[in-house]
Amino acid sequence: MSMEVSGNYKDYKNDYLERLQEEREKTKEIGKEQGAENKSESIPVPKDEYIRSELSGSKPSGMYRMGQDENGNPKVLYDDPKKAGGADYNGQPEVGADSPEKDAEKCTTNTDKVDREIKKLKEQKQQLEQQIKAASGDEEKVKELEKKLSQVEAELSQKDNDTYRRQNTVIS
Repeated sequence: MSMEVSGNYKDYKNDYLERLQEEREKTKEIGKEQGAENKSESIPVPKDEYIRSELSGSKPSGMYRMGQDENGNPKVLYDDPKKAGGADYNGQPEVGADSPEKDAEKCTTNTDKVDREIKKLKEQKQQLEQQIKAASGDEEKVKELEKKLSQVEAELSQKDNDTYRRQNTVIS
């Protein structure tokens, strides 16, 4: 597949450029009429300008640099000026700097309640199995105990897993 570009780049019009030139011409005409006193009021030409941080009066907002993540892959790292003094340029903690462990909040998880509940269900299951063995002559009682046993086993299979433990963990 081939493509042709029809037209000439010189014919391309830039409305912004035309407006800027017209405004400059107008200011020149006005300047000639009013004299050379008002040259400072003409429209400034937009341009980028480097201002050193010492002269600007504002603190730098931070620095980005290339580094490596824990797997050795390239990564962009940000040095926050608010946290300056906590690490050197290589990301290593400085000697005598506050350790990040002091800033971290410690949380403990407790699964004792869930573990007690599961232990209680297992004991109940063992008791029902023993009662079924003991009541082997009475069929109605055996059916009733087997029904209770199946309910306990279903509840135990639902609760005796890591997902249930995580959902019902007490965090403090």
